[in-house]
Amino acid sequence: MTIGCFVFLSMTLFYKQILKNDYYQAKLKTLNDYIVYGTSAPRGRIYDRNGKLLVDNRPVKTIIFTGSYTTDEKIETLKKLKDLITIDTTKVTNSILKEYYLIVNAKEANSKITSEELENYHNRIITSDELYNLKLSRITDEELKTIDKKEAYLFYLMNKGYSYDDKIIKEDVSEEEYAKVVEALDELPGIDVTTTWERVYLYGDTFKTILGSVNNIPSEEINKYLAEGYSRNDIVGISFLEYQYEDILKGEKDTYIISDGKKVLVKEGKKGNDIYLTIDIELQLAVEEIMKEEMLKAKSEANSEYYDHSFVIISDPSTGEILAMAGKRIVKVSGEYKIYDYAAGITTSPVTVGSVIKGASHIVGYNTGNITFGEVRDDSCIKLKGAPQKCSYQYYGYIDDLEALKHSSNTYQFRTAMKVANFKYSYNSSFKITNNAFQIYRQTFNEFGLGIKTGIDLPVESLGLIGNDNQDGLLLDFAIGQYDTYTPIQLSQYINTLANDGVRTKPHLLKKYQNGDTEVVVEKEIQGQVKTELKYLERVQRGFEMVMEKGGTGSGYMDLSLNPAGKTGTSQSFLDTDGDGKIDTGTITNTFAGYAPSDNPIASFVVVSPDIGHYQGVSDYHTYVNRKISYRVSKKFFEIYK
Repeated sequence: MTIGCFVFLSMTLFYKQILKNDYYQAKLKTLNDYIVYGTSAPRGRIYDRNGKLLVDNRPVKTIIFTGSYTTDEKIETLKKLKDLITIDTTKVTNSILKEYYLIVNAKEANSKITSEELENYHNRIITSDELYNLKLSRITDEELKTIDKKEAYLFYLMNKGYSYDDKIIKEDVSEEEYAKVVEALDELPGIDVTTTWERVYLYGDTFKTILGSVNNIPSEEINKYLAEGYSRNDIVGISFLEYQYEDILKGEKDTYIISDGKKVLVKEGKKGNDIYLTIDIELQLAVEEIMKEEMLKAKSEANSEYYDHSFVIISDPSTGEILAMAGKRIVKVSGEYKIYDYAAGITTSPVTVGSVIKGASHIVGYNTGNITFGEVRDDSCIKLKGAPQKCSYQYYGYIDDLEALKHSSNTYQFRTAMKVANFKYSYNSSFKITNNAFQIYRQTFNEFGLGIKTGIDLPVESLGLIGNDNQDGLLLDFAIGQYDTYTPIQLSQYINTLANDGVRTKPHLLKKYQNGDTEVVVEKEIQGQVKTELKYLERVQRGFEMVMEKGGTGSGYMDLSLNPAGKTGTSQSFLDTDGDGKIDTGTITNTFAGYAPSDNPIASFVVVSPDIGHYQGVSDYHTYVNRKISYRVSKKFFEIYK
């Protein structure tokens, strides 16, 4: 038995030590080797639809520390390095100073612990962390004054992250600093020079908000990024398009293997993939300049004290491509008006849009058989029990369904809505809904893109306010755009859907991108179809053409030579103007949505200007800034796209 065991043991040792020696040596090596990455790789560039460069990378000379070194070696290195470069010590905290104090004054630090505390530590009554914190807490201000802030900060930077990670010591170093460090590299173990990359936005603030920004990984998302293979000190897209297309834009860093204490390059990094946007930067620049000019003029007009922002979107109705989108906010600073970018509000700032949505309301009427082509109605006010009269802006006499759109008749829509609700109107009667009229309206509105998210390729989009109070009388307000609220991008999808014969396409900003040598083109995405007959859509389209003609509410919003179609909206909003938490002022909001040419639309235009006037002035005047912006940006588009 004993001999058998000995033979078995001998054979096993022979097999593992002799026959499988190479295998186990390789296995041991893989256990001792591990992968690390370089500092950074350039992100992909961002271009406009015509190949004009919008966002580039600027190379930044950078000093790094890498490798595994003892504390004494690090201190020896940093003492030499501190005399070669300037060091910003404004970020040096007391915590950094104290931790360095414990390193360079170990004997004094240990004397701060009592024998009783030390005994408690040995008896595992207190932990090593608790012992360390006691030392930190007992360092005096006078003792901290003995610490060189530059040394403390350099030591802190050398110890951030994992041992073999590249730690950035200083970025954007001067030519003189760079030369000094390069010359002294042999005397600076662990120090090296490299190139990192900084984003450059070639058109300044133009479209800057939507392009987004890059920075260190936000603390609340660090675990997510680490799980995806990022390092803690990586720079990532943190907002809008830089964030939305991080996976495409990010570069691949150099890959190293640490083997026997040495760092060996095994794979070179590469820059991120370039992306091309649907935006035309020439058009975008023109739109933003027009907005600035008209907004400044508007602030000199009466009753404009609460007006402070406008939005513009120009897009292709058939594809959903956005050609220009801008939001501007105007604020008085030190007695002068300053204009700031507010493009984010296009997807996040819903407004009460008013009559601009009456095209969708008309479709509800046609679908339910409650409007017929050429149906004539008296535009007189309606009076419901317990409520004031509800009227159009003025009395238009007897008008048909097309004239109702041209003049933006409210009462035509009121009478349609009451029919949809199965209510037979008579003067001063009590309005009662006996069916799901709100649902009927909202279903059609959703099919146009109103009241639902558009899915635009940006990380943040608001739904708008969907009223949950279905009181009977509110249906009439809903039908004329005075109840639910919608974002400007929803309004853009709505007018595109009408211009596109009821086909709803997803709005998007990415046109194509380079994946290595392959060009990937973003195809249009059809999200739905308005459930109606084409003849009804064509009827509304004809009504929208009449809106833009002389005598229509949209007259002057676009040049008639463009053969436009569109719809205006005026709504009432309410503000808390004195900051006491109570609504105290009623204001006027203007909206416009149109397209051209009406027989073959190549572009749609949405312009929204909230709070352009109010009801507390000596007159009811309000600025026509929305009309002026609409006219100029649509004209500019067709100058560029002749």
